[in-house]
Amino acid sequence: MRIVEVVGRVTLSRVHPSLSGARFPIVLPMPLAALRDGAPDRGEELVAYDKLGVGRGDLVGLSEGGEAANPFGKTPTPVDAYCACLIDAISF
Repeated sequence: MRIVEVVGRVTLSRVHPSLSGARFPIVLPMPLAALRDGAPDRGEELVAYDKLGVGRGDLVGLSEGGEAANPFGKTPTPVDAYCACLIDAISF
């Protein structure tokens, strides 16, 4: 799991039936230097699956790859990144 910041959202006109009711935020990975010191270095943007209701500027715990499909159980779902938790505060 890695920490990401929500920077936008994707709007779809059609969606796979297994993904209906979800939102798709655009997120940027937050390396340690960005979290601790506010450094501008970030990774590439990702589109994630969200049912938590995240908004722009929120910090989120992002699950990727095979782990991102775990919340769906045995239902095959085309998801590569999943918003697993909202982060209220980080302390170092």
